[in-house]
Amino acid sequence: MEYLGIDLSCAVGPLRRGNFPDKDCLLPLISKLLGYAIVAASTTVKLPQIMKILKHQSVRGLSMISFELEVVGYTIALAYCLNKGLPFSAYGELLFLLIQALILVAIIYYYSRPVHTITWIRALLYCAVAPTVLAGQIDPILFEALYASQHAIFLFARIPQIWQNFSNKSTGELSFITSFMNFGGSMVRVFTTIQENAPKSVLLGYAIGVATNFTILSQIVVYQKPRVEKEKKTK
Repeated sequence: MEYLGIDLSCAVGPLRRGNFPDKDCLLPLISKLLGYAIVAASTTVKLPQIMKILKHQSVRGLSMISFELEVVGYTIALAYCLNKGLPFSAYGELLFLLIQALILVAIIYYYSRPVHTITWIRALLYCAVAPTVLAGQIDPILFEALYASQHAIFLFARIPQIWQNFSNKSTGELSFITSFMNFGGSMVRVFTTIQENAPKSVLLGYAIGVATNFTILSQIVVYQKPRVEKEKKTK
């Protein structure tokens, strides 16, 4: 009994006999189900952030370079997983996250007008290089080095935003829902990556995501409190 690449027979059989499935069957099964759940959730994870910007017509407090680096990181991660032939449940959300991240950057550009020349140069450079990377048409050694640097890219994608939040003592238009989903998704991906026996470099990337996403989520909670108290005093 197999659905979407998930073998349910090892769980269905014991359950029919009134027994609990073995751990060796249950953990991989949970991993697969969580993997597909994350892929499904990823189709809308950045939608709250997009809607918040459009609603307020503002990108106040958002670090443009952070969102640009995020696009680069998703591109490299997706290309690497495709090249390694990992199952779709192990990386599928990267495709949807990349699409949404590109839309998000485009919106940030729009509300950050006038956009500086150097910003357009970065955008054009990405458009020129990304197709080659996604197609895996680069030297294997260079590919491994590029993916290794991807961890640093995701880390540095968060640092400017974290620092800006700290400096302003405000998270501006950052969406709590999107940040919470990013954190939850990273946590689940650590589990599924271990179960899928993916390369340690993939696990490291998700572990970094857990730490940085938790930091941003904490900042949103902490820096929104004074504003709430101020509003109460005003009333």
